[in-house]
Amino acid sequence: MTKKNSNIFHFAIIFILILEIRTQLSDESEFLIDRSKTGLTYVPKDLSLETTILDISHNYISELQMPDILSLSKLKILIISHNRIQYLDMSVFQFNQKLEYLDLSHNNLETISCHPTLNLKHLDLSFNAFDALPICQEFGNMSQLEFLGLSATQLQKSSVRSIAHLRISKVLLVLGDTYGEREDAESLQDLNTQSLHIIFPTGKEFHFILDVSVSTTVSLELSNVKCVLDDNGCSYFENVLSKLQKNSRLSNLTLNNIEITWNSFFTILQLVWRTNIEYFSISNVKLQGYLGFTDFDYSDTSLKALSIHKVVHDVFSLPQGSIYKILSNMNIQHLTVSAAHMVHMVCPSQVSPFLYLNFSSNLLTDMVFKNCTNLANLKTLILQKNQLKELANIVQMTQEMKSLQQLDVSQNSLIYDESEGNCPWARSLSSLNMSSNILTDSVFRCLPPRIKVLDLHNNRIRSIPKDVTGLGTLQELNLASNSLAHLPGCGIFSSLSILIIDYNSISNPSADFFQSCQKIRSLKAGNNPFQCSCELREFIQSVGQVSSEVVEGWPDSYKCDYPESYKGTPLKDFHVSELSCNTALLIATIVVPGLVLAVTMTVLCIYLDLPWYLRMVCQWTQTRRRARNVPSEELQRTLQFHAFISYSGHDSAWVKNELIPNLEKEDIRICLHERNFVAGKSIVENIINCIEKSYKSIFVLSPNFVQSEWCHYELYFAHHNLFHEGSNNLILILLDPIPQYSIPNSYHKLRALMAQRTYLEWPKEKSKRGLFWANLRASINIKLMGKAAEISYTEI
Repeated sequence: MTKKNSNIFHFAIIFILILEIRTQLSDESEFLIDRSKTGLTYVPKDLSLETTILDISHNYISELQMPDILSLSKLKILIISHNRIQYLDMSVFQFNQKLEYLDLSHNNLETISCHPTLNLKHLDLSFNAFDALPICQEFGNMSQLEFLGLSATQLQKSSVRSIAHLRISKVLLVLGDTYGEREDAESLQDLNTQSLHIIFPTGKEFHFILDVSVSTTVSLELSNVKCVLDDNGCSYFENVLSKLQKNSRLSNLTLNNIEITWNSFFTILQLVWRTNIEYFSISNVKLQGYLGFTDFDYSDTSLKALSIHKVVHDVFSLPQGSIYKILSNMNIQHLTVSAAHMVHMVCPSQVSPFLYLNFSSNLLTDMVFKNCTNLANLKTLILQKNQLKELANIVQMTQEMKSLQQLDVSQNSLIYDESEGNCPWARSLSSLNMSSNILTDSVFRCLPPRIKVLDLHNNRIRSIPKDVTGLGTLQELNLASNSLAHLPGCGIFSSLSILIIDYNSISNPSADFFQSCQKIRSLKAGNNPFQCSCELREFIQSVGQVSSEVVEGWPDSYKCDYPESYKGTPLKDFHVSELSCNTALLIATIVVPGLVLAVTMTVLCIYLDLPWYLRMVCQWTQTRRRARNVPSEELQRTLQFHAFISYSGHDSAWVKNELIPNLEKEDIRICLHERNFVAGKSIVENIINCIEKSYKSIFVLSPNFVQSEWCHYELYFAHHNLFHEGSNNLILILLDPIPQYSIPNSYHKLRALMAQRTYLEWPKEKSKRGLFWANLRASINIKLMGKAAEISYTEI
C-alpha cells in the first residue's frame, strides 16, 4: 500500500469514529479543538478544560508528557498522528479516564512504557519504528477495544498472547522494511479479530511465509504484494493464499497494490476460486509479462462477487480474447472490472448467472454485448465512463436482457436520432441513468415503457415535449444541469414523486406545479436564475403551503437573479403587493374611486351649484391678492357707509321710494351700486369693496331676489365676509314672502340664513311701518366720523 492510500484509509476510520462520538456531544464549539497542520512543536498550553476532541496531527511534536494533557479530564478523542514522537510513557493518560480514541500512527515511536492503561476503543500505533509488536501486558485489560493498529519488523507468537482473549473488530498490522529476516510463520495465529489488514513492506519482493489464515478472521486484506522477479512466479504468495482454505469463516479477501505477472494473476484467481471466499476484491493492480494461462476451472467455488479495479499493464499485444472469455464465463453473480482499459467484453458462451455487471471507466463501445442472448438473468448493468455514442445501439443491447432492471450509461457521449424509429428497451428496465451525455429533448421519445427512476442530469435538454406519452410509471426524475426554461407539470408524469431540476434556466416556475403534481414529496429546484416578479410571487406562496421537507434546499438555494435590485435576495424575502400584481384589482382601485368622485362632483354640480361657488372663490381670491399690493396704511379698514343695500331690479321702486328716503332723512349713508360703484373696476371687486366699507349689508328679499344672479353674488360675499371679519353685519328684509320651493338649490346659504337669523318683514299695514323703520334704523345706528367710525350698535 502506498503512503497516500494508507493515509486515506486512516483518515476514513478517524472521520467515522469522530462522527460517531460527536453525535453524543453538545454542539458547543469549545468541545472540539483542531490544531492540525499548524506547525506546532509542543502540545498547546491554552486548551479549554471542556475539550472533548483534540486534533494536533501533522505537526512537529517530539514528545508527549503528562502535564500536556493533565487538565483535560473530559478528553475522549486524541489525534496526534504524523508527528515526531519517539518515546511514549502510557502513564501520561492516567488522568484522562474518559479517553476512548488514541491515534499515534505515523510517528517515530520505537518503544513504549507500559502502564495500567485506559479502556480504549481505538488504539493506533501503526506506521512507527517498532522492532517488536508494541503490545503491553496491560493491553489485555482493554475489554472495549474495537480497533488496534500495530507496526513491527519482527513478529513473535508470544507477543499477541496477552490480547488473545479480546474480540477485536479490526487489526491493522504494518510490517517494516526489514521484516522477513527472522520470520515466525505462526506468529499471528492467536489473534482474535474479525477483520485483519496486513501491509507488507513497500517495493520488496514477496518472499514471506507468514500464515495469515487467522481462524477468527472473516475479512482479510493484504497490501503491497510484489512478485515479478521470481522465476517460479508468485510461489511464496500462492503458498500463503493456499493456507486460507483452513479458515472456513473467511468470506472476504482484498488484495491491494499488487504487482505481478499475467500468469500469476490468473493463477491467484484460480487459487481463490477453490476456497470458501465469497467476495474477492483486487485493486491497484500492475500486470507484467505475457499471458500463457488459457484454461480456467469454474467448478467448486463459493465465490459470489469478484471486483477488479484500477488495472495497468505494460504489454499491449495480449490475447485479449482469452481474457474476456475467462471473465465472461465466470459462474458468479457479481462481476466488476473497472478502470482497467478494457476495450471489449464478449458474450458468455452459455446462459450466465450474472446478476450484476460493472464495467465502468473502461473503453467499451456500442458493440459491447451486441445480440447477446445469454445475459437473461442480469439485473444491473453499469457502463459508466466508457465510449458509448449511439443510444439506439444501447437500446438494442438491452432487448435480450429479459431481467434487466437497472442500467447506468452515464458519462458517455450518447446521442439519439429520432429517425432511427422505435426504441425496444427491455420491458423489465425500471431504473435508467443517462446523465452527463449529449442527449436533447428527443430522448423523451426513447424511454423504457415501465421506467420508474430516470436520471438525465447534465445533458442538453431545453424542454420536455408535450406530446410524450407512456411515462405514467415514472416516480423519480433528475433533470439538473440542463437548459430547461420552465418547471414541468405532472400531466405526463402522473406518478412523479421526486423531481430534481436545479441548475437550469428556470426564471418563472409555475404556481400550479404543486396542484398539478399531487404526489410530489421532494422537489429540488434551487440555483436557477429566478426572475422576481408577480408570477414568481404566486410560486413562493404555493411553496409556503407545502411541507418544508418537500422543497429541498429552501430557502438557501432559491434566490433572485433578476432584476438587479433584487439579485441575491432569497425568494422567501421577496415581497410585492397584491395590488401591483392583480391587474383587475388595480383597475378597480383606480376606476371605482374615480367613479365615486365623478358621481359626487355631478351631484354637487346639480344640487349645490358647485361651479358657481368655485367661480366666486376664484374671484374672491383674485381680489384679495390685488389688495395685498396696496400699502399697509391703506389696508386699515375705514367705514364710509352705514349700509350697503342689495336688491333685485324688480324691487327698485320700493327701495328708492320707501327704503332710501326713510333712512337717509336720518343722516344714514347708503351705498348703492348705481351710484357708488367705481368705474373701471370689475363688478365683483366693486361688490366686495362696498361690503367691506359698509357697517351693515341689507338684503331686500323677495321672489325677484332669488332669481337674480348678482344678488346671489352679493349675498355670497356678504356671508363670506361675516366669517372672515367675525362681525354680525347682515340684515335681512323680507319684502314679499318667498315659497321654499321657489328658492334655487344654489341659494342653500339663503335658506340657512332665513332659518337661523332674525329678519325684518315689511308690513303691509301702514300702522305697523313706524316700528319697522325704528328697528331698521336702530340696527345701523352708528356715528361715522370722516373716514373712520367708532362703532357702538345695538343688535336686533
